[in-house]
Amino acid sequence: MAIRVLIADDHAILRQGIKRVLNFESDIEVVGETGEGQETLAKTLMLQPDILLLDLNMPGLTGMEVARQLQSTKCSTKIIALTIHDNDTYVIEMLKNGASGYLLKDVNPEVLVKAIHVVNDGGAYIYPELEERIFGKLRADEDITEKAKEIWEAEKAERLTDREMEVLACIAKGFNNQEIAKTLFVSEKTVKNHLTNIFRKLGVSDRTQALIYVLKHNIMRLD
Repeated sequence: MAIRVLIADDHAILRQGIKRVLNFESDIEVVGETGEGQETLAKTLMLQPDILLLDLNMPGLTGMEVARQLQSTKCSTKIIALTIHDNDTYVIEMLKNGASGYLLKDVNPEVLVKAIHVVNDGGAYIYPELEERIFGKLRADEDITEKAKEIWEAEKAERLTDREMEVLACIAKGFNNQEIAKTLFVSEKTVKNHLTNIFRKLGVSDRTQALIYVLKHNIMRLD
């Protein structure tokens, strides 16, 4: 029986490229594709694919949020993150939220196919360079959950994109959403999406808490 795969990425060209690669494999079947987080969650629950290839940066729900919500259900789909992020924090957090694999988007096609087979068979597959780097931080007698928490706290600010840092700077100046949108030449909806991501990444719930975090951790100069 073929391994059923759902591809989730907000770039249609990349989805088509992955689909072409997988279509060459006689034992892999692409059962669908999505470009938005909420749609990914819905299609995964509906189609119950064996493997979900999941991008982390998607509109609506992020890949991290999709993984977190799927973990709270009885869905048996195994998740392989396919992303541009090679940050240790992302890898550890995705593993904590149920992912069985983590690959970078520039991976060779044969590695992608290998990862799908390994994960489908019940194993885990992390891009080799990432695996070596992350587990090099762990001693055999260390608790991985505690170490993951330590790395997560130490690298929080590193997970913010340049654009998110710009939004943070606007928050520090007291700008509202409309003023931020005008300053950065984006829509208010985009600003709201950035704010949602910033609050989630920093582990805060509002602008005030975000500003306190910025001040406490000296993330940027506010003068």
